[in-house]
Amino acid sequence: MNISESLIVINTLAVKRAEIRGGFWSTVGKKVEKPLMKTLCKIYGVPEENYAGKIDGQIVGDLDFEREIDFYLINGKNDYKCEVKLMGRGNPESADAIFARRSKVLIADKLSDTNKKQANSLGVEWVQLRCDDGFKRFEKVLDHLKIPHSKLPENVDKELELIFQQIFSKN
Repeated sequence: MNISESLIVINTLAVKRAEIRGGFWSTVGKKVEKPLMKTLCKIYGVPEENYAGKIDGQIVGDLDFEREIDFYLINGKNDYKCEVKLMGRGNPESADAIFARRSKVLIADKLSDTNKKQANSLGVEWVQLRCDDGFKRFEKVLDHLKIPHSKLPENVDKELELIFQQIFSKN
């Protein structure tokens, strides 16, 4: 192989590696987004009538390949669309896609400052999980949307054990 052919092969391998990594995080995301949202709701004592994985026949789960909405927070007749973005070590700018879906809530492992500014300017509530106590911002989201909830329990770790048993024993 000459140098040009070698560069083409190297570039092709790099693109394939990125595709595999992106596909991996997409698969992981689809498996954990509903349990993650249920866990956040349960840790804050959100009543079950105030959240859902599907509304009006829109299924959110493993078998829904054309899924639009990951989760809903509900306050009376208001159904707030929630988008969960787990990018792994990917580009946080990939969270931009949620703005096109007009979601009211964005839960992400990592957000850029630009993502946060854009969300704030559009009135999108956001939670960044990959920072110290990042999940605690979910209480602010619940307050803003007037979703009934309780305060975070003192012993979060013990409460999480119980919640995980509830969530994962049903699946």
